[in-house]
Parts: sequence; structure tokens; C-alpha cells
Amino acid sequence: MTYENILVSVEGPLTTITINRERVRNALNQATIAEIDAALRAFDSDASQRVAIITGAGDRAFAAGADITEIQVLTGADAARRFSEAAHHLGLFMRQMGKPIIAAINGFALGGGLELAMSCDIRIAADSAKFGQPEINLGIIPGWGGTQRLPRLVGAAAARLICMTGDMITAEEALRLGLVERVVPAAMVMEETRALAMKIASKAPLAIAAIKQAINRGLDMSLSEGCMYEAALFGAIAVTDDAKEGTTAFLEKRQPTWRGQ
Repeated sequence: MTYENILVSVEGPLTTITINRERVRNALNQATIAEIDAALRAFDSDASQRVAIITGAGDRAFAAGADITEIQVLTGADAARRFSEAAHHLGLFMRQMGKPIIAAINGFALGGGLELAMSCDIRIAADSAKFGQPEINLGIIPGWGGTQRLPRLVGAAAARLICMTGDMITAEEALRLGLVERVVPAAMVMEETRALAMKIASKAPLAIAAIKQAINRGLDMSLSEGCMYEAALFGAIAVTDDAKEGTTAFLEKRQPTWRGQ
């Protein structure tokens, strides 16, 4: 498929999606959201692909928010709601996918850009990256998941502070709050992200999918419900061919060969 706003590359079991709108700091317009959605659906349906990476072109921005020119011309509440829902559909699809997605945050991740990063499963940030939900400065609220994903990652009070002030925070502060999982030198963000992606890609794919599913769905359950859900998934995974291969390889002191079965 040909894309106008993103670049897609495949290297072994990894698919890298690069937001390619560097002249506008990789701002996310509706066309770009649709292309990311299409690229991720192609990745999800390709059995040879195990992990996706999302990043931004250049070294200034992962994605510096939604395209303000599209917001400014919205007419009526229904149109604005549809604008919001389109990105929510992408984020919710990313959450329920069986394969992990890693955000390589190479610069500014603001507004919709931060919301896209939060929709990923793991976030690796350059030490020069900056984060924020500046929608309040435009007289609006986050509309692509900021008020929902941010408190789940950093807690309600920190999310209120970030969303209500519109202030940016540094990569180190984002790490302290739990907004990102690792901070690395800017020159190494893609190298570190690919190394992590390859490590995850080397694991049993059915187990990886079940871990993602157990964590994401378990967050919406009580602890007792979540534990029973984990037990059900464990029961399903423990009898797969991969589980038999993994336990046999361990006992035989060799590397397992995963088949995804």
C-alpha cells in the first residue's frame, strides 16, 4: 500500500511506522491517523511480523499534536465528536491487538502525539523528548484519550496537573511519573527500541498476546476477576505446542523454536 503521510519498513519480524510530516513536526491530521490504522492492520494480519514500532521523522518530534487547522474548522458538536472518535477507534484497536507496539519517542510528544504514544504498549523516550497535553491552552480538552490513558499511567492527580496547566514535562519527569518506561540518549533511541523489539519478538507469540490481553483487560476488572481471567488464559496457553516446546527446550538446555501454535 502507498502512503502519503507515513513510511513503513519491515526488517525481519519488526514493522516500523514513521510519521513523515517533519515540516509540521509530524502533526497528526485525519489522513495520517487513517494511514497509521491501515498500516497497523496490515502488520496485525501478517503472521511473520511480531512487534511494531511507531516513531516520528527527524529528531524534533514524535508527533507534536493534532493538526490544529483541522480542529479550527470543525463545525458543530457532532463533527467535533466524529473527529475525536476516529482517533479513539485507532487507539482502541491498538489496545486489543495481539501484538505489542512500542513508541520510539524521538522528540516532542504533545496532545494527540502523546495520546498516540500512550496507546502503544511500551514507550522508549529520547532524553531530549518533551511531553504534554496542551489542549487547555486552545480552550479545549484532550480528545484522543488523554483524560483516560494518562491517569491510568501516572495517577489521577498528576494527570489533572498535566491536562489543566498544559505545561510540558521532560523525559526524566515522564520516567519518574511512569509515563515512559525507559529514557535513552537521543542518538540511541531507535537502536535501543529495535533491540527491545527484537528481544520481545524472540519470545513465544501466543504467550506475548495473552500477556497483553491479560494486562489490558484485567485493568478493567476487580482483582479477583482478573486473577480468574489470568487462570483461564494460562490454561489455554499451557497446552499449546509452543508451551510444550518451551518446557522441553528448558529441560534439554537448548533454545526453543516458536511456531505460534
